Amino acid sequence: MLFDSHCHLTADAFDDDRELVLARARDVGVRGLVTIASDADDAEAALAWTAQHDGVWSTAGVHPHAAERATPEALRRVRDLLDHPSVVAVGECGLDFHYDNAPRDAQFAAFRAQIRMAGETGLSLVVHSRDADVEMIRELRGDAGAVTGVLHCFTGGDALLDAALEADWYVSFSGIATFKRYEGGDQVRRVPADRLLVETDSPYLAPVPHRGRRNEPAFVAHTAAVVAEMRGLEVDELSELTRRNAHRFYGLPHPTSSP
Repeated sequence: MLFDSHCHLTADAFDDDRELVLARARDVGVRGLVTIASDADDAEAALAWTAQHDGVWSTAGVHPHAAERATPEALRRVRDLLDHPSVVAVGECGLDFHYDNAPRDAQFAAFRAQIRMAGETGLSLVVHSRDADVEMIRELRGDAGAVTGVLHCFTGGDALLDAALEADWYVSFSGIATFKRYEGGDQVRRVPADRLLVETDSPYLAPVPHRGRRNEPAFVAHTAAVVAEMRGLEVDELSELTRRNAHRFYGLPHPTSSP
């Protein structure tokens, strides 16, 4: 019973076989997934698709790469979508100082606007942080720490992990955890059991043994297996644990054990 807590099924990479991708995920036991929006247009497309499927939800938000497009009108569109029952979180938002695809002041402005949306709606915040540990720690110790959030695809340092855990945030691990040179095993073990999530971030970051290929939600099984081993758990135990955590984080009904 798996849950892919973060994927991008509206990506162009899935245009030819989106329904088959969902079917393959269900075939390997993925009982729920959330497709994450990158901007207002993507959020509207995500909602239109997920509303047609059971066990699939979406978010609404503006990625830091798209922060220059976080105009007042775009943010209004995002805010309006948050009232739909199939939209279960704000984001993906945050800070990315690795690529700097948008000016940093625009990234901060867009991120803080979405933190306010999370506070207003009571929805959780899905956060991207890359090469911005110091700045993200500052945000976590400010208004961001007052809402429920997740650091998705976590690859930050120990200080950022500490700040997230101090704020009672969730931490999610992706296929990166399966890579040969991954050094974050101690961080995987440090996350409290009730704050741990797994994800694909598909179509990006395919786990071993699919590294280098297009990623898809079915592959979350590989990440779950490696994270389970790191934590000394059976795969089924880890899968059920993270599925229940995902339901809690996204405010979904309590999961059942039925297929």
